[in-house]
Amino acid sequence: MKSQKSAELNGGKLFLVGTPIGNLEDITFRAIRILNEVDAIAAEDTRNTIKLCNHFEIKTPLISYHEHNLEAGGERILAMLSSGQSVALVSDAGMPCISDPGADIATKAIHAGFDVVPVPGANAAISALVASGLTSQPFMFFGFLSRSKKERRLQIEGFKEREETILLYEAPHRLKETLQALSEQIEGTRKVVLARELTKRFEEFLRGTLEEAIDWVQSNNIRGEFCIVLEGYDGANAVDFEEAWWEGLSISDHVSDLIERKGIRSKEAIREVATERMMSKRDVYQAYHVEKD
Repeated sequence: MKSQKSAELNGGKLFLVGTPIGNLEDITFRAIRILNEVDAIAAEDTRNTIKLCNHFEIKTPLISYHEHNLEAGGERILAMLSSGQSVALVSDAGMPCISDPGADIATKAIHAGFDVVPVPGANAAISALVASGLTSQPFMFFGFLSRSKKERRLQIEGFKEREETILLYEAPHRLKETLQALSEQIEGTRKVVLARELTKRFEEFLRGTLEEAIDWVQSNNIRGEFCIVLEGYDGANAVDFEEAWWEGLSISDHVSDLIERKGIRSKEAIREVATERMMSKRDVYQAYHVEKD
């Protein structure tokens, strides 16, 4: 094991500085001090970071470091560290190296023998988790699911039966698609919390089941960045997606079968079909009445 004591090392240092995820008061006193003291601030988007710097009257020069200039931007940062200068790495919001390109330069700096110092700050996933009302320990942070349907299905397959609470990030324009992808492999009764616009003016927590979350996104204008907090697997009410008894039945026949076999009303049957098929109740209702007519 190689020891690296941050406070004892001299020379260039790479500081990983947490920035606000919404409310500017999320920032720490230490973060402001470090941002003022370093020789440069490496920002994911300098247009966002300059607003933060202006608010706190931070005059430190900004340099650009993002996923499209990892090589050139990384070389510039390493060159500065080699010359004895210190650099603060920031993301657009929250802690760097979490669902952003910061991890690449942090790894390179460590391999090159430079000191890498965390300056803790706000984090959207942890904030969503602790306020979700779901089990906060153990948990698994996943971040953004792949945009590729095949890869995304494999990713969900990998965690759908994990007992930990699952934390996902999602953009508003992809939220509906992601929830539907989850519902194709995970039972609709699984609890989920949608945390929106954390620490901002319109912060909101939507709590319910996966089925209810899908109903919500289909009925609302989706805005803001989301963190999805998904209840872990407990084996209860799990659906066997490979051997579902209703496969081969149309939605209308599925509903009619439940009405006849269980002696329940169409409304109750539609709700049960929606749960079993991982569909919204609205879609089942429409399909049932179209086929029936």
